[in-house]
Amino acid sequence: MNSPRTFTHVDTWVFDLDNTLYPHHVNLWQQVDARIGEFVCNWLNVTPEEARKIQKDYYLRFGTTMRGMMSLHGVRADDYLAYVHKIDHSPLEPNPALGEAIAKLPGRKLILTNGSVDHVDAVLARLGLATHFDGVFDIIAAGFEPKPAPQTYRKFLADHAVDPTRAAMFEDLARNLTVPHALGMTTVLVVPDGTQEVVREDWELEGRDAAHVDHVTDDLTGFLGELSPK
Repeated sequence: MNSPRTFTHVDTWVFDLDNTLYPHHVNLWQQVDARIGEFVCNWLNVTPEEARKIQKDYYLRFGTTMRGMMSLHGVRADDYLAYVHKIDHSPLEPNPALGEAIAKLPGRKLILTNGSVDHVDAVLARLGLATHFDGVFDIIAAGFEPKPAPQTYRKFLADHAVDPTRAAMFEDLARNLTVPHALGMTTVLVVPDGTQEVVREDWELEGRDAAHVDHVTDDLTGFLGELSPK
């Protein structure tokens, strides 16, 4: 078995947004999840129960429910994103300790998310992290092809001139780390801390022992603090 990759060579730090830069138990994504269900229900004129099944099926098969709705039902991305991201961000609280840990990392810090820039901006504003990132690659930049599609990572690397062998990726879904690891990135899975209830699908919490996961943490701030130059 190969040893986990380290961070001594890393000069680009890539972060997912939801359930990565804020704790799982905030359950902010639960609000988005409910809005997605409403959108599917209204667009397809089905019961909430049927909409839920369709939503989760598309999420698993296409990477996002939006991709499935676009591919199979002609939904416009702008309409979808505007609806599902209309949520209350107030559960998020400023996290100056995380900001300090990110600021101390050597090199660039980028966000790679299946959400929209508008959602990223709202989340970072609440967390007090907006000044700590050098760029955002969102679902629109990805041509609406979500992670874990290989072409999405390749486009991200090209657009931001990232050498994957000198980059680290932080994610809350293990399946979204498969391609980054294959490309040469050091991978970190961010998991719930185990003390608070989280609302997730079972498959979303799997993969801690996967070969493409180099490191696992339930405390991103503490983990980054150990990496930063003292």
